[in-house]
Amino acid sequence: MQKLAEELLNELKVKTVFTIPIFGGIGISESVVISWAVMVLLIAAAFYLGSNLKVRNPGRRQLLSELIVSRLDSFTGEMLGEKGREYRSYMAVVLLYIGLANLIGIFGVKPPTKDLNVPIALSLMSIFLVEFAGIRALGAGGWLKSFTKPVAIVTPINILELFIRPLSLCMRLFGNVLGAFVIMELVKLVVPVGLPAVLSLYFDIFDGLIQAYVFVFLTSLYIKEEVGE
Repeated sequence: MQKLAEELLNELKVKTVFTIPIFGGIGISESVVISWAVMVLLIAAAFYLGSNLKVRNPGRRQLLSELIVSRLDSFTGEMLGEKGREYRSYMAVVLLYIGLANLIGIFGVKPPTKDLNVPIALSLMSIFLVEFAGIRALGAGGWLKSFTKPVAIVTPINILELFIRPLSLCMRLFGNVLGAFVIMELVKLVVPVGLPAVLSLYFDIFDGLIQAYVFVFLTSLYIKEEVGE
């Protein structure tokens, strides 16, 4: 068990890939590098699918890109509701990023979501958007008054939600990814051949996509509540 614990800690340790020699040295971790790689893949795919668009006689590539965009808009739009549909693009990008970041583990690369800093950053970005959506929809005064609803006595609880929501998003994403990793390491210890390959496909593909969906669903639900849907 001691050896297993050491292996788990070693795998979860965030390693520095290189250091930028400014301001005393800025360390760039492997999760940042992998995140850059995921972003490059998504940007390259967007440029490829979005180039040479035509109004008439669209090619197969354009038809594929239109299908992807329409499906993503429909998928995120249903979760956001009518008043929150303007945030579909952000939610679609988050869905694609987390999904691809988790799927990259299939190729033996450590998913960036195993680094707690990544779920924290994603959660903070999403909560800032949630509160921005509330202020934009209700106005600053209406947004402040919303903390006193349904009755003024629950105001402290509503204020506490400002901290609970990002913590919930972060811990759900990081905790599930971490849990899947721990289970895989235990399975490898007990059954080193065969079963780990099958379970790896489950955790890297199915569970990874589920975590992306859950993160986007909860963020969309928070936005829907803030805009008064």
